[in-house]
Amino acid sequence: MNARTPGYTHDVVIVGGGHNALVAAAYLAGSGASVIVLEQAGHVGGAAVSERPWPGVDARLSRYSYLVSLLPRQIIRDLGLHIDLRRRRYSSYTPDPADPTKGILVDNADADATSASFARTVGDRGEAERYAAFTRRMTPLAETVFPTMTEPLPTTAELRRRLGDDALWTDVVERPLGSLLRSALESDIARGIALTDGLIGTFASADEASLRQNRCFLYHVIGGGTGDWDVPVGGMGRVSAEIERAARDAGAELRTGARVVAVTPDGEVRIDDRRGDTLRGRVVLSGVGRDVLARLLHDGGAGAASGPVAEGAQLKVNMLLRRLPRLRDESVRAEAAFAGTFHVHETMSQLESAYTTASAGLVPEPLPAEIYCHSLTDPSILGPQLQAEGAQTLTLFGLQVPHRLISDTDAAAARASLLAAAQRSLDSILAEPIADCLYEAPDGSPCIEARTTVDLERSLGLSGGDIFHGPLSWPWLDGEAHSPAERWGVATEHPGILYCGSSARRGGAVSGIGGHNAAMAARELLAL
Repeated sequence: MNARTPGYTHDVVIVGGGHNALVAAAYLAGSGASVIVLEQAGHVGGAAVSERPWPGVDARLSRYSYLVSLLPRQIIRDLGLHIDLRRRRYSSYTPDPADPTKGILVDNADADATSASFARTVGDRGEAERYAAFTRRMTPLAETVFPTMTEPLPTTAELRRRLGDDALWTDVVERPLGSLLRSALESDIARGIALTDGLIGTFASADEASLRQNRCFLYHVIGGGTGDWDVPVGGMGRVSAEIERAARDAGAELRTGARVVAVTPDGEVRIDDRRGDTLRGRVVLSGVGRDVLARLLHDGGAGAASGPVAEGAQLKVNMLLRRLPRLRDESVRAEAAFAGTFHVHETMSQLESAYTTASAGLVPEPLPAEIYCHSLTDPSILGPQLQAEGAQTLTLFGLQVPHRLISDTDAAAARASLLAAAQRSLDSILAEPIADCLYEAPDGSPCIEARTTVDLERSLGLSGGDIFHGPLSWPWLDGEAHSPAERWGVATEHPGILYCGSSARRGGAVSGIGGHNAAMAARELLAL
């Protein structure tokens, strides 16, 4: 390690111990810096951990995060992470809300079967080719943008030039997503399948002028240069555990139960724990949300920072089933339908109607949702007995559920109301109630739980339950950068304090990108 500079306790102090913070710690400690990570909870990993939600039931679930798409292979290689990410054969299944006895199954291994399901559901085999063409059209965007995510930020002009397709750039970056979907696809159901990529954790209309739905869409279709979303073997906890191991092996100190109460602009970090330490870093990295950091800086003597208000927009329902539910569509096996993303009431018109309803302060009915089954691809998250019994996990994400719907109400009542809405929505397209399939814990209670934006706020400190720590940004710059922090998209108002989590310009999702880029900027600042 480097000798500590007089007046500083560490080269780098990292506030918050999520997976991005651990990535940054691993890189910087591996470069010879003295690094400490401060985490308020009793464990590191943040939202990317696995837990046992139901006492006495050997099922290890990620209660908040789910699949992996944006974690670059470069980070896996650099840090020597032992992570197995499995590709799903089936991309999605979408029952027709008007007639759930038919639906669209997108089978990555069988184009003819996919085409037949489009023809059976929308009456037009040509829609399958239009959908495939739409997917192919996004490939150059993914191949161009994703490699830049672990490089200094390109400029808008530079990235547009690299893409070499002005029409595609205009459709995705300059016009509301709804325009692109209406021109590329003809059926309401196919348009909805594509639109959902713009609405995960994002409250928006397809025609939102702010283009926040477009930015969310971009991040969802560029992952790995292909847009595929993979299942982490062993669950999300395996991913964060591997990054934690890499950070410890590199020599980083990880301190849990350490609540940071103030940060000063010159790098002083005050802790409220039994030690009552005050640390000082040559560089401070923030793995907490923008507004949380703003409060810490305010309490450290800095002026109040301003910025957009964070607001999450999702519901997560975790379930353990005795068996998969029966479908009304007898042409599709449940094992195929639930192996990919299962869309529930997510036609474009339903998503738009849900946005209008939620904007008026009401819970959408039916609630748009999408589901996936981790255990079909990776049964290792279940104990041997559960596997032998044929149990399966099911995770449901409710869309168009902004934090404003529940922030001013009783959290328990709101959670129960949203869970009931999710169950009604799911039951309406199944051949049996989902409640009939739920596994029971030893105490007789059903293995189902809802996690709302309020739970995210209370459990993980995410203001407004916003998984992105605020509105997503385009992963490029309109002008030139003037500092390492600006070049890497991790700049705050203070030159020695950098974002290293989802608040970074290219943050969001389980990616490690925010941590990597903060580490690269810190290396330059520390001349490592």
